[in-house]
Amino acid sequence: MSTPGPVDTGDLNVAAIVLAAGSSRRLGQPKQLLPFRGATLLDATLDRVRSFGLAQTIVAVGGAAPEVRATVDLSDCTVVDSLRHTEGCSSSIVASLDALTDDVDGFLLFLGDQPGVVASTVEALLATAGRTQIAVVDYRDGSGHPFWFSRSMFDALHELHGDKAVWKLLESGRFETTTAAVDTDVPLDVDTWDDYERLLAADES
Repeated sequence: MSTPGPVDTGDLNVAAIVLAAGSSRRLGQPKQLLPFRGATLLDATLDRVRSFGLAQTIVAVGGAAPEVRATVDLSDCTVVDSLRHTEGCSSSIVASLDALTDDVDGFLLFLGDQPGVVASTVEALLATAGRTQIAVVDYRDGSGHPFWFSRSMFDALHELHGDKAVWKLLESGRFETTTAAVDTDVPLDVDTWDDYERLLAADES
């Protein structure tokens, strides 16, 4: 596994959008605030994303937003309130688009409960990003985040509605899409307590 560190973005000016607005209904408590590595799960994810040295980091908050703002280190991040987060993650993406600076060529979409994304994966994804509208990581056990969306996709992203809308967009066949193959499994994320326990066990190994 590669270590965190600034990534080579080539000629691209790249932003990050981190989705951290979920209500954690299946878990029963805000997963953003679960203890992890001496802080919270969202802290760990943001630390990792910051280490990539991207031009801008946007964090979309919604469920438990007051607690997240009071607890998580959000320094060096642009925080966006996803007021319609209960309608699915697409609302968080739409809310974040207007916060992107005018000079970015596109953004990488990260999950706030997935702290295990490594620099080599991001670099592999960005190596394909300059010639496509969408790029997806092809892990050993399936496709997963982060995703790349070029600026040419912003209008289409503004029209997203509901949950899993990004996946439907990827599968629509309407846009130029490439994959970046990496020799590792999809990083663990947290939807249930069992997921959290698996993440803790993997982090200790």
